[in-house]
Amino acid sequence: MFKLLETFKVVYETRSFSKAAELLFVSQPTVSTHIRQLEQEIGCSLFTRNGRTNIQVTPAADTLYQASLTIVENWQQVQEILQKKQLEQARLTLGVSHTFAVYLLPELLIFLYHQFPNTHFQVKQLNSWEVLQAMEHHEIDLGVIEKPLASHTVQRTPLLVDQLVLVDTSMGPWLVRETSSGVYYYTKRYFEEQNIQEPSVTIENNEIILALLKKGFGRSIVSQRAAGHLAYRPLGPNYQRWFYLLHPNIQEEQSSTPYVQAILKWKKQDQRCILEEPTTPIHEKTSDD
Repeated sequence: MFKLLETFKVVYETRSFSKAAELLFVSQPTVSTHIRQLEQEIGCSLFTRNGRTNIQVTPAADTLYQASLTIVENWQQVQEILQKKQLEQARLTLGVSHTFAVYLLPELLIFLYHQFPNTHFQVKQLNSWEVLQAMEHHEIDLGVIEKPLASHTVQRTPLLVDQLVLVDTSMGPWLVRETSSGVYYYTKRYFEEQNIQEPSVTIENNEIILALLKKGFGRSIVSQRAAGHLAYRPLGPNYQRWFYLLHPNIQEEQSSTPYVQAILKWKKQDQRCILEEPTTPIHEKTSDD
């Protein structure tokens, strides 16, 4: 009924079926169908045609238009109340990659908690590919990944840039992640560029690598955020990657919209996101570092 009233309201105001169709982003036959259904519902005629393009309103249309203004306004108020109630009882599950979970999620989660104090939050730590899969299967509501993985059902928005650096203790072998990890791509590229063929140890956990580096053992390419107080050498813009926010298409899912807007607000407040998104992103479906 409300869709029919909305169509009627636009036709009444424009005095044109074609202009109403343009404003409502629907076809003209759809507009005609809506008006015909509404006339059948109320049992009287609303418009009369004067030639092929001009239409005139009936007294019934004048009465209905005045009433529709109040009806539509009240319905919008009801929708706002229902949305507020939904947020008061809401649950939000976040799926985040390892580096983001350890070094950025605490700040974001505190921000979200203050923005939505009545929301129950749940956090799952997954690799990027698992986050994307969980989004597609509706197992999580929002996700953060570190590679530009794509999906037809999920939108991807750049959040923050992450600079990779080289930590070199000058003692011990290279400490590298497994071949399926995201940072391995950059480590392999660095080895090729520098023609490095030295011994290495494969470790499938960032925290173990960092613990060894803090003890003065080994060398590794890690996130600058993870390096902390360790001495490191920046590797430049070619060794920058992005954290991406994954969220449902807004047209398909409205419940997560306030949270997406809040995260984007948090992003704007963060000066670490001022760089541009890389033009040649990595598209391998690999796990996180």
